[in-house]
Amino acid sequence: MRIGVPKEIKNHEYRVGLTPAGSRELVRCGHQVTVQADAGKAIGFTDGQYAAAGAQIAATAAEIFADCDMIIKVKEPQPAEYRQLRRGQILYTYLHLAPDPLQTQGLIDSGATCIAYETVTDGRGGLPLLAPMSEVAGRMSVQAAAKALEISSGGSGVLLGGVPGVAPAHVTVIGGGVVGIHAARMALGLGAQVTILDRSLARLREIDNDFGGRIRTLFSTHDAIEHELRMADAVIGAVLIPGAAAPKLVTREMIRLMKPGSVLVDVAIDQGGCAETSHATTHQDPTYVVDGVIHYCVANMPGGVARTSTQALTNATLEHALAIANQGIRQALLRDGNLRNGLNVCGGSVTCEAVARELGHPYVAAEEALAAIDW
Repeated sequence: MRIGVPKEIKNHEYRVGLTPAGSRELVRCGHQVTVQADAGKAIGFTDGQYAAAGAQIAATAAEIFADCDMIIKVKEPQPAEYRQLRRGQILYTYLHLAPDPLQTQGLIDSGATCIAYETVTDGRGGLPLLAPMSEVAGRMSVQAAAKALEISSGGSGVLLGGVPGVAPAHVTVIGGGVVGIHAARMALGLGAQVTILDRSLARLREIDNDFGGRIRTLFSTHDAIEHELRMADAVIGAVLIPGAAAPKLVTREMIRLMKPGSVLVDVAIDQGGCAETSHATTHQDPTYVVDGVIHYCVANMPGGVARTSTQALTNATLEHALAIANQGIRQALLRDGNLRNGLNVCGGSVTCEAVARELGHPYVAAEEALAAIDW
Protein backbone atom coordinates (compact mmCIF):
# COMPACT_ATOMS: atom_id res chain seq x y z
CA MET A 1 0.00 0.00 0.00
CA ARG A 2 1.14 3.56 -0.71
CA ILE A 3 0.96 5.50 2.56
CA GLY A 4 1.31 9.27 2.74
CA VAL A 5 2.10 11.57 5.67
CA PRO A 6 1.49 15.25 4.86
CA LYS A 7 2.71 18.10 7.01
CA GLU A 8 0.05 19.38 9.43
CA ILE A 9 -1.26 22.83 8.53
CA LYS A 10 -3.50 23.70 11.46
CA ASN A 11 -2.40 26.74 13.50
CA HIS A 12 0.70 25.92 15.58
CA GLU A 13 0.34 22.19 14.95
CA TYR A 14 3.77 20.59 14.88
CA ARG A 15 2.86 16.95 15.41
CA VAL A 16 3.25 14.54 12.51
CA GLY A 17 1.18 11.48 11.70
CA LEU A 18 4.02 8.97 11.80
CA THR A 19 7.46 8.88 13.41
CA PRO A 20 10.51 7.62 11.51
CA ALA A 21 10.32 4.45 13.61
CA GLY A 22 6.70 3.94 12.60
CA SER A 23 7.60 4.52 8.97
CA ARG A 24 10.28 1.86 9.21
CA GLU A 25 7.77 -0.70 10.49
CA LEU A 26 5.47 -0.12 7.52
CA VAL A 27 8.33 -0.20 5.03
CA ARG A 28 9.60 -3.47 6.53
CA CYS A 29 6.18 -4.97 5.74
CA GLY A 30 6.60 -4.07 2.08
CA HIS A 31 4.64 -0.82 1.94
CA GLN A 32 5.68 2.49 0.42
CA VAL A 33 5.72 5.44 2.83
CA THR A 34 5.94 9.00 1.51
CA VAL A 35 6.44 11.89 3.93
CA GLN A 36 6.14 15.55 3.01
CA ALA A 37 9.40 17.46 3.26
CA ASP A 38 10.00 18.98 6.71
CA ALA A 39 6.82 17.39 8.11
CA GLY A 40 8.60 16.56 11.37
CA LYS A 41 11.40 19.11 11.29
CA ALA A 42 9.99 21.29 14.08
CA ILE A 43 10.13 18.41 16.55
CA GLY A 44 13.46 16.95 15.53
CA PHE A 45 12.31 14.31 13.02
CA THR A 46 14.35 15.18 9.94
CA ASP A 47 13.86 14.19 6.33
CA GLY A 48 17.14 12.29 6.66
CA GLN A 49 15.72 10.18 9.48
CA TYR A 50 12.63 9.34 7.44
CA ALA A 51 14.77 8.50 4.42
CA ALA A 52 16.98 6.26 6.57
CA ALA A 53 13.81 4.48 7.68
CA GLY A 54 13.00 3.76 4.03
CA ALA A 55 10.46 6.51 3.42
CA GLN A 56 10.35 8.67 0.32
CA ILE A 57 10.22 12.45 0.63
CA ALA A 58 7.67 14.49 -1.34
CA ALA A 59 8.01 18.21 -1.88
CA THR A 60 4.32 19.02 -1.45
CA ALA A 61 1.18 17.71 0.21
CA ALA A 62 -0.54 17.72 -3.19
CA GLU A 63 1.81 14.94 -4.36
CA ILE A 64 0.87 12.84 -1.34
CA PHE A 65 -2.88 13.31 -1.72
CA ALA A 66 -2.63 12.56 -5.44
CA ASP A 67 -0.49 9.43 -5.22
CA CYS A 68 -1.19 7.65 -1.92
CA ASP A 69 -3.82 5.07 -0.99
CA MET A 70 -3.88 5.96 2.71
CA ILE A 71 -3.29 9.34 4.32
CA ILE A 72 -2.09 9.27 7.93
CA LYS A 73 -2.50 12.56 9.78
CA VAL A 74 -2.92 13.92 13.28
CA LYS A 75 -5.59 16.63 13.14
CA GLU A 76 -8.79 16.78 11.16
CA PRO A 77 -8.27 17.74 7.51
CA GLN A 78 -8.59 21.41 6.75
CA PRO A 79 -10.68 22.49 3.71
CA ALA A 80 -7.61 22.60 1.48
CA GLU A 81 -6.92 18.99 2.47
CA TYR A 82 -10.34 17.33 2.36
CA ARG A 83 -10.94 18.83 -1.07
CA GLN A 84 -8.01 16.70 -2.30
CA LEU A 85 -9.41 13.42 -0.96
CA ARG A 86 -11.00 11.04 -3.45
CA ARG A 87 -13.32 8.06 -3.52
CA GLY A 88 -11.68 4.89 -2.23
CA GLN A 89 -8.82 6.74 -0.55
CA ILE A 90 -8.30 6.07 3.17
CA LEU A 91 -8.00 8.87 5.73
CA TYR A 92 -6.68 7.80 9.13
CA THR A 93 -6.61 10.64 11.68
CA TYR A 94 -8.51 12.46 14.42
CA LEU A 95 -11.75 13.85 12.98
CA HIS A 96 -14.03 15.11 15.81
CA LEU A 97 -16.91 15.50 13.37
CA ALA A 98 -19.85 16.14 15.72
CA PRO A 99 -19.21 19.89 16.13
CA ASP A 100 -17.93 20.34 12.56
CA PRO A 101 -20.64 20.11 9.89
CA LEU A 102 -18.47 21.65 7.16
CA GLN A 103 -15.73 19.06 7.53
CA THR A 104 -18.31 16.28 7.71
CA GLN A 105 -19.91 17.40 4.46
CA GLY A 106 -16.49 17.71 2.85
CA LEU A 107 -15.64 14.14 3.76
CA ILE A 108 -19.02 12.92 2.54
CA ASP A 109 -18.50 14.68 -0.78
CA SER A 110 -15.00 13.22 -1.16
CA GLY A 111 -16.23 9.62 -1.08
CA ALA A 112 -13.16 8.70 0.99
CA THR A 113 -13.05 6.04 3.70
CA CYS A 114 -12.42 8.02 6.89
CA ILE A 115 -11.35 6.43 10.16
CA ALA A 116 -11.40 8.60 13.28
CA TYR A 117 -8.84 7.77 15.93
CA GLU A 118 -11.18 9.00 18.65
CA THR A 119 -13.90 6.37 18.06
CA VAL A 120 -11.71 3.28 17.61
CA THR A 121 -12.36 1.04 20.61
CA ASP A 122 -10.68 -1.84 22.39
CA GLY A 123 -11.93 -5.04 24.02
CA ARG A 124 -12.45 -3.27 27.34
CA GLY A 125 -14.63 -0.52 25.92
CA GLY A 126 -11.81 2.02 26.01
CA LEU A 127 -10.62 4.41 23.33
CA PRO A 128 -6.98 3.39 22.84
CA LEU A 129 -6.11 5.87 20.07
CA LEU A 130 -7.64 8.79 21.95
CA ALA A 131 -6.11 7.85 25.29
CA PRO A 132 -2.52 9.02 24.63
CA MET A 133 -3.62 12.51 23.63
CA SER A 134 -6.14 12.58 26.48
CA GLU A 135 -3.30 11.80 28.87
CA VAL A 136 -1.20 14.61 27.40
CA ALA A 137 -4.11 17.09 27.35
CA GLY A 138 -5.09 16.26 30.92
CA ARG A 139 -1.60 16.93 32.18
CA MET A 140 -1.19 20.06 30.05
CA SER A 141 -4.52 21.44 31.27
CA VAL A 142 -3.09 21.96 34.74
CA GLN A 143 0.03 23.63 33.35
CA ALA A 144 -2.23 25.94 31.35
CA ALA A 145 -4.37 26.70 34.37
CA ALA A 146 -1.34 27.44 36.54
CA LYS A 147 0.03 29.87 33.94
CA ALA A 148 -3.34 31.57 33.40
CA LEU A 149 -3.72 32.14 37.14
CA GLU A 150 -0.59 34.29 37.18
CA ILE A 151 -1.14 38.04 37.43
CA SER A 152 0.84 38.60 34.23
CA SER A 153 -1.73 36.43 32.41
CA GLY A 154 -4.68 38.29 33.88
CA GLY A 155 -5.35 35.71 36.58
CA SER A 156 -6.05 36.08 40.26
CA GLY A 157 -2.43 35.56 41.29
CA VAL A 158 -3.00 32.24 43.07
CA LEU A 159 -0.24 29.61 43.18
CA LEU A 160 -1.70 26.15 42.65
CA GLY A 161 0.21 24.55 45.51
CA GLY A 162 0.20 27.50 47.87
CA VAL A 163 3.05 27.75 50.39
CA PRO A 164 3.27 26.95 54.10
CA GLY A 165 0.75 29.14 55.84
CA VAL A 166 -1.16 29.96 52.64
CA ALA A 167 -3.95 27.76 51.31
CA PRO A 168 -3.41 26.08 47.93
CA ALA A 169 -5.66 26.64 44.94
CA HIS A 170 -8.91 24.74 44.58
CA VAL A 171 -9.01 22.80 41.30
CA THR A 172 -12.30 21.31 40.11
CA VAL A 173 -12.23 18.62 37.42
CA ILE A 174 -15.51 17.90 35.62
CA GLY A 175 -15.29 14.35 34.29
CA GLY A 176 -13.46 11.33 35.69
CA GLY A 177 -12.19 9.80 32.46
CA VAL A 178 -8.64 9.72 31.13
CA VAL A 179 -8.34 13.51 30.81
CA GLY A 180 -9.83 14.10 34.23
CA ILE A 181 -7.65 11.57 36.02
CA HIS A 182 -4.44 12.91 34.50
CA ALA A 183 -5.46 16.50 35.25
CA ALA A 184 -6.27 15.56 38.83
CA ARG A 185 -2.97 13.72 39.25
CA MET A 186 -0.99 16.72 38.01
CA ALA A 187 -2.93 19.19 40.17
CA LEU A 188 -2.55 16.98 43.22
CA GLY A 189 1.16 16.61 42.53
CA LEU A 190 1.51 20.39 42.52
CA GLY A 191 -0.19 20.57 45.91
CA ALA A 192 -3.62 21.82 44.91
CA GLN A 193 -6.87 20.82 46.57
CA VAL A 194 -8.67 18.72 43.96
CA THR A 195 -12.28 17.72 43.44
CA ILE A 196 -13.51 15.43 40.64
CA LEU A 197 -17.15 15.31 39.55
CA ASP A 198 -18.57 12.41 37.56
CA ARG A 199 -21.93 10.73 36.95
CA SER A 200 -20.61 7.22 37.54
CA LEU A 201 -20.56 6.13 41.17
CA ALA A 202 -18.41 3.16 40.22
CA ARG A 203 -15.86 5.52 38.68
CA LEU A 204 -15.91 7.77 41.73
CA ARG A 205 -15.26 4.75 43.96
CA GLU A 206 -12.29 3.78 41.79
CA ILE A 207 -10.87 7.29 42.02
CA ASP A 208 -11.35 7.39 45.78
CA ASN A 209 -9.57 4.04 46.16
CA ASP A 210 -6.77 4.86 43.71
CA PHE A 211 -5.91 8.17 45.35
CA GLY A 212 -6.48 7.05 48.93
CA GLY A 213 -9.03 9.76 49.61
CA ARG A 214 -6.62 12.58 48.74
CA ILE A 215 -8.98 13.71 45.96
CA ARG A 216 -12.50 14.75 46.88
CA THR A 217 -15.16 13.08 44.72
CA LEU A 218 -18.66 14.38 44.03
CA PHE A 219 -21.56 12.99 42.06
CA SER A 220 -22.10 15.44 39.20
CA THR A 221 -25.35 17.40 39.41
CA HIS A 222 -26.15 20.99 38.51
CA ASP A 223 -26.11 21.86 42.21
CA ALA A 224 -22.73 20.20 42.71
CA ILE A 225 -21.22 21.96 39.69
CA GLU A 226 -22.54 25.34 40.83
CA HIS A 227 -21.17 24.78 44.33
CA GLU A 228 -17.74 23.86 43.00
CA LEU A 229 -17.58 26.75 40.54
CA ARG A 230 -18.11 29.23 43.38
CA MET A 231 -15.04 27.88 45.19
CA ALA A 232 -12.76 26.96 42.31
CA ASP A 233 -9.66 28.83 41.28
CA ALA A 234 -9.34 26.58 38.23
CA VAL A 235 -11.89 24.38 36.51
CA ILE A 236 -10.87 21.63 34.06
CA GLY A 237 -13.62 20.57 31.63
CA ALA A 238 -12.87 16.91 30.90
CA VAL A 239 -16.17 15.61 29.57
CA LEU A 240 -16.40 13.10 26.71
CA ILE A 241 -19.21 11.30 24.91
CA PRO A 242 -17.49 9.23 22.19
CA GLY A 243 -18.26 10.59 18.73
CA ALA A 244 -20.82 13.10 20.01
CA ALA A 245 -20.68 16.77 20.89
CA ALA A 246 -19.76 17.47 24.51
CA PRO A 247 -22.73 18.32 26.74
CA LYS A 248 -22.90 21.93 27.94
CA LEU A 249 -22.59 21.25 31.65
CA VAL A 250 -21.36 24.76 32.51
CA THR A 251 -23.88 27.44 31.57
CA ARG A 252 -23.21 31.14 31.11
CA GLU A 253 -25.03 31.77 34.39
CA MET A 254 -22.69 29.35 36.14
CA ILE A 255 -19.63 31.18 34.78
CA ARG A 256 -20.87 34.30 36.56
CA LEU A 257 -20.65 32.39 39.85
CA MET A 258 -16.88 31.99 39.49
CA LYS A 259 -14.37 34.25 41.19
CA PRO A 260 -12.79 37.06 39.15
CA GLY A 261 -9.46 35.93 37.73
CA SER A 262 -10.31 32.25 37.99
CA VAL A 263 -9.67 29.95 35.04
CA LEU A 264 -11.66 27.51 32.91
CA VAL A 265 -9.64 25.08 30.79
CA ASP A 266 -12.11 23.38 28.45
CA VAL A 267 -10.32 20.27 27.21
CA ALA A 268 -13.59 19.14 25.58
CA ILE A 269 -13.39 22.00 23.08
CA ASP A 270 -12.46 19.67 20.21
CA GLN A 271 -15.94 18.20 20.67
CA GLY A 272 -17.58 21.63 20.95
CA GLY A 273 -16.72 22.33 24.58
CA CYS A 274 -18.55 21.64 27.84
CA ALA A 275 -19.22 25.32 28.67
CA GLU A 276 -21.67 27.61 26.88
CA THR A 277 -19.05 30.35 26.90
CA SER A 278 -16.34 28.24 25.26
CA HIS A 279 -15.11 28.68 21.72
CA ALA A 280 -11.99 27.23 20.15
CA THR A 281 -8.71 29.12 20.47
CA THR A 282 -5.18 28.46 19.24
CA HIS A 283 -1.73 28.14 20.78
CA GLN A 284 -0.98 31.53 19.25
CA ASP A 285 -3.88 33.21 21.07
CA PRO A 286 -5.00 30.70 23.71
CA THR A 287 -7.19 32.65 26.12
CA TYR A 288 -10.04 35.12 26.35
CA VAL A 289 -12.13 36.49 29.21
CA VAL A 290 -15.87 36.15 29.83
CA ASP A 291 -17.40 37.73 32.94
CA GLY A 292 -13.98 37.99 34.56
CA VAL A 293 -13.15 34.30 34.00
CA ILE A 294 -10.15 33.37 31.85
CA HIS A 295 -11.06 30.74 29.26
CA TYR A 296 -8.35 28.50 27.81
CA CYS A 297 -9.89 26.57 24.91
CA VAL A 298 -7.05 25.43 22.64
CA ALA A 299 -8.46 22.71 20.40
CA ASN A 300 -5.13 20.95 19.78
CA MET A 301 -3.52 21.18 23.21
CA PRO A 302 -1.13 18.22 22.73
CA GLY A 303 0.37 20.07 19.77
CA GLY A 304 2.12 22.26 22.33
CA VAL A 305 4.32 19.30 23.29
CA ALA A 306 4.44 17.91 19.80
CA ARG A 307 7.42 15.59 20.06
CA THR A 308 6.08 13.69 23.07
CA SER A 309 2.60 13.65 21.54
CA THR A 310 3.79 12.35 18.17
CA GLN A 311 5.70 9.49 19.76
CA ALA A 312 2.77 8.56 22.00
CA LEU A 313 0.33 8.75 19.10
CA THR A 314 2.35 6.58 16.74
CA ASN A 315 2.73 4.00 19.52
CA ALA A 316 -1.06 3.77 19.65
CA THR A 317 -2.00 4.07 15.96
CA LEU A 318 0.68 1.92 14.34
CA GLU A 319 -0.97 -1.45 15.01
CA HIS A 320 -4.12 -0.52 13.12
CA ALA A 321 -2.15 1.21 10.36
CA LEU A 322 -0.28 -2.05 9.81
CA ALA A 323 -3.52 -4.03 9.79
CA ILE A 324 -5.07 -1.72 7.19
CA ALA A 325 -1.97 -1.80 5.00
CA ASN A 326 -1.39 -5.55 5.31
CA GLN A 327 -5.00 -6.72 4.95
CA GLY A 328 -6.55 -3.93 2.89
CA ILE A 329 -9.12 -1.58 4.33
CA ARG A 330 -12.21 -3.70 3.69
CA GLN A 331 -10.83 -6.87 5.26
CA ALA A 332 -9.26 -5.00 8.16
CA LEU A 333 -12.56 -3.33 9.02
CA LEU A 334 -14.66 -6.45 8.61
CA ARG A 335 -12.31 -8.56 10.72
CA ASP A 336 -11.90 -6.08 13.58
CA GLY A 337 -15.04 -4.62 15.14
CA ASN A 338 -12.98 -2.27 17.31
CA LEU A 339 -11.33 -0.72 14.26
CA ARG A 340 -14.71 -0.69 12.48
CA ASN A 341 -16.05 1.51 15.28
CA GLY A 342 -13.59 4.12 14.05
CA LEU A 343 -15.18 4.31 10.60
CA ASN A 344 -17.02 7.64 10.58
CA VAL A 345 -17.53 8.33 6.86
CA CYS A 346 -17.39 5.81 4.01
CA GLY A 347 -18.22 6.22 0.33
CA GLY A 348 -20.39 9.28 0.93
CA SER A 349 -22.24 7.90 3.97
CA VAL A 350 -21.97 8.73 7.67
CA THR A 351 -21.21 5.48 9.48
CA CYS A 352 -20.90 6.80 13.04
CA GLU A 353 -24.32 6.88 14.67
CA ALA A 354 -23.44 9.64 17.14
CA VAL A 355 -22.17 11.92 14.37
CA ALA A 356 -25.22 11.24 12.19
CA ARG A 357 -27.54 12.04 15.09
CA GLU A 358 -25.70 15.25 16.04
CA LEU A 359 -25.57 16.63 12.50
CA GLY A 360 -28.81 15.29 11.06
CA HIS A 361 -27.31 12.99 8.43
CA PRO A 362 -28.73 9.57 7.59
CA TYR A 363 -26.88 6.84 9.45
CA VAL A 364 -25.57 3.89 7.45
CA ALA A 365 -24.08 0.90 9.27
CA ALA A 366 -20.40 0.36 8.53
CA GLU A 367 -20.97 -3.10 7.07
CA GLU A 368 -23.62 -1.75 4.71
CA ALA A 369 -21.43 1.13 3.57
CA LEU A 370 -18.49 -1.18 2.96
CA ALA A 371 -20.63 -3.59 0.94
CA ALA A 372 -21.82 -0.75 -1.30
CA ILE A 373 -18.33 0.25 -2.42
CA ASP A 374 -16.90 -1.22 -5.61
CA TRP A 375 -13.49 -2.19 -4.28
